[in-house]
Amino acid sequence: QSKGKKPLFVQLVLDNIWSLYEAVMKRDKEKIEKIVTSLGLKIGPRESRHADPKVHLNAICSQWLPISDAVLSMVCNKVPSPLDITAERVEKLMCVGARTFDSLPPETQELKSAFMKCSSEETAPVIVFVSKMFPVDSKALPQNKPR
Repeated sequence: QSKGKKPLFVQLVLDNIWSLYEAVMKRDKEKIEKIVTSLGLKIGPRESRHADPKVHLNAICSQWLPISDAVLSMVCNKVPSPLDITAERVEKLMCVGARTFDSLPPETQELKSAFMKCSSEETAPVIVFVSKMFPVDSKALPQNKPR
């Protein structure tokens, strides 16, 4: 960087995104066509002729860099396998607040082994984990709304 060179990430990733963005916003049809053909994308005439350049940019980016594929692959690569969970972690997930695992009913304690196996068999119990709850005024619930 001291000699005026760009970092590798900027050269390989950001410069390409910036040049696409600049070409679409300035409506440089030759450059856009070159980028679309080099990436092997098929952009419909409706998107390319739209008055808002962001529609055209969104059409190109959604095919070139689909967010759903990126998020799914990141989750698969980074989130640890549920089979690798420790017994202590299972107990913490099953306990709420200051309650200890030993104070739970025996039926609930038996779920610990099923939780750790992550079995997909038909006889395996279904375990649902709610990670976040939001308080809602009881008047806002559907059964309490006036008809």
